[in-house]
Amino acid sequence: MAQQYEKNSLSLFDAVAMGTGVMIGAGILALTGQIAELAGSLFPLAFVAGAVVTAFSAYTYVKMSNAWPSAGGIGMILTKAYGPTTVAAGAALLMALSMVINESLVARTFATYLMRGLGLDPEGWSVPAIGVGLIVFAYLVNAAGNRSVGLLSQLMAVLKVGGIAAFGIAGLWAGGISFEAASDGGGDGGVAAGFLASVALAILAFKGFTTITNSGAEISDPHRNVGRAIVISIAICVVVYLLVAFAVGSSLPLDQIVAAKDYALAEAAEPALGRVGFYLTVALALVATASGVIASIFAVSRMLAMLTDMKLIPHSHFGMPGTIRDHTLVYTVVIAGALTVFFDLSRIASLGVFFYLVMDILIHWGVWRTLRAQIGARGWILLTAIALDGIVLAAFATLKWQSDPLIVAIALVGMAAVFLFERVFLGLNPAPRGEAHGDHASAPENDRSDA
Repeated sequence: MAQQYEKNSLSLFDAVAMGTGVMIGAGILALTGQIAELAGSLFPLAFVAGAVVTAFSAYTYVKMSNAWPSAGGIGMILTKAYGPTTVAAGAALLMALSMVINESLVARTFATYLMRGLGLDPEGWSVPAIGVGLIVFAYLVNAAGNRSVGLLSQLMAVLKVGGIAAFGIAGLWAGGISFEAASDGGGDGGVAAGFLASVALAILAFKGFTTITNSGAEISDPHRNVGRAIVISIAICVVVYLLVAFAVGSSLPLDQIVAAKDYALAEAAEPALGRVGFYLTVALALVATASGVIASIFAVSRMLAMLTDMKLIPHSHFGMPGTIRDHTLVYTVVIAGALTVFFDLSRIASLGVFFYLVMDILIHWGVWRTLRAQIGARGWILLTAIALDGIVLAAFATLKWQSDPLIVAIALVGMAAVFLFERVFLGLNPAPRGEAHGDHASAPENDRSDA
């Protein structure tokens, strides 16, 4: 297994490309319309608020990754904070599932934009079929090795960040900064509640920075470059998101943004930039979503392999040849493909919000409770991150309970099942105590934890 983790195989630029690849693929393309539906005409500010919450959240990951960069970063953080317990294993599995959910979200977005580009209505069996096809392609790229992922991520990141930013600038130049809001948004819960709920989706648009955390042991000079890559990726995405949000809001009234919420950028491109702009935007969307799926599968498969090595989740070869990493790649694409088939974009995004924010709160709490002095973290920042996550999660759950109680129930049952499963599994197969990061982490700088 160790040979599958190639130290120094990913540069700082590779790491930034992966982080922006996941974030931009899901965030601005799949979620703009959904955020606008909840936040109303203030939806660009939801991205700003999401960035603020993410900045507090990222602080914990940067501090932990600087101390113990690991190939299974989230699992490492949780086991350092809680030990090999049900809480650590359950929260780590929630994170892995939220990443798989992100893959299905982006895969369906790819299919939606492709069909719009072909002049077809994005509905029926074609959307999940195309999405599953993209997931299979991403599997093949990942199976080819780290350099294939790194080089493709670099190329696609440059194309899409530059292209989508250019779309935002051109849209603002053509339409000016103005909004023709059809309503104030917020659904049945009011403007403030709707805005807070939209921030939960905006946070989901930034969560791709954890992809960098999960590849920590493979990044060159990881004690410094993991944190740098996280900060750079978030900063790039804030600029791109704001440019595009203002451009979309300037090109279309709110009711049209909401009506075209699964392909809002393509819909906004034509009135601002003409038919050529429409096709260029579709092409950029396809590049962005494809690279997002590739980067996400790269990270989650390694996280699952790490959790397997740590004896926190079961593993079966199912008769397949190869290493554990080869098998976790297959598990990842199978689960992502199933979600792509059975859930629409709105419900996929909702599941991602619930799983990710619950896991995020558990990480901040565990680090604040046991590790903040050891890693030199400021306690008030960790507690603020918990409070902000809790506020937006409560607002999102309340609005979803009013509009789609089934997805809230599915999320609650799913999370309960994850923790129950881990409790039973660890009860029958106690995980060994000791180093949380095993053979796939770099030694911590000035680490005194083993004294």
